[in-house]
Amino acid sequence: MKAEAPAVVADRLERAMAAIGISGRAAQEKRYLKSDLAFLGATVWQIRAQVKAAVGELGDLDHDRLVALVEALWSRPIFERRMAATVLLELRTDLLRESDLPLLERLLRESGTWALVDGLAVNVVGAVLAADPDRTIAVLDRWSTDDDFWIRRSALLAWLRPLRGGAPLDRFLTYADAMLEEREFFIRKAIGWVLREVGKRRPAEVGAWLAPRTARASGVTVREAVKYLPDADRDRLTDAHRRHMPVTA
Repeated sequence: MKAEAPAVVADRLERAMAAIGISGRAAQEKRYLKSDLAFLGATVWQIRAQVKAAVGELGDLDHDRLVALVEALWSRPIFERRMAATVLLELRTDLLRESDLPLLERLLRESGTWALVDGLAVNVVGAVLAADPDRTIAVLDRWSTDDDFWIRRSALLAWLRPLRGGAPLDRFLTYADAMLEEREFFIRKAIGWVLREVGKRRPAEVGAWLAPRTARASGVTVREAVKYLPDADRDRLTDAHRRHMPVTA
């Protein structure tokens, strides 16, 4: 039997999500995310369930069919379709490689909301980085100085998955140091988020890096970063930040 065209699968997914969507939720989500996209009112969990069901029906996906289906889903400016594309990529990161980064970069640039950017950056780009760091780092180095703050945020968040696996902190910290005094909330939050997660298992590294930078870091960065540090370190760093002073030995 001939495989269905990606556009047919994508349109069927859209109809399924529209059927379970709630108009009031669609309006609420559009306001909350301040997005120009259309919304159908389906929840993220409902979208995930629909995508998993569709993947099961499609059988084995190869790389080219995966990309074609992602492109078909993304082609219409509807949040649920683009979230479905993100979920599909998250489910099949095993099919992705460094050569897919231009596609992922385009999706990130076109996302316009953390609700799409974060899944793509953490779970998709992060998986590519974990699998092929040597060739991916050069791309992230470029992203870290991009004019688009969503791309800079993605350069930071892509490190979350490898760092959870024990990767060295140095490259992420280089990006974070260069962005530490940015006023953009989504950059400040991303730095703190990654430091918070690393601090669960490597608190000494996080504390040592943050100590001389407490006067430069924003409140949201510090609050996130110190969350899982030992009480004494958390209090010391937080107090130094309040006084706009670095922590000295």
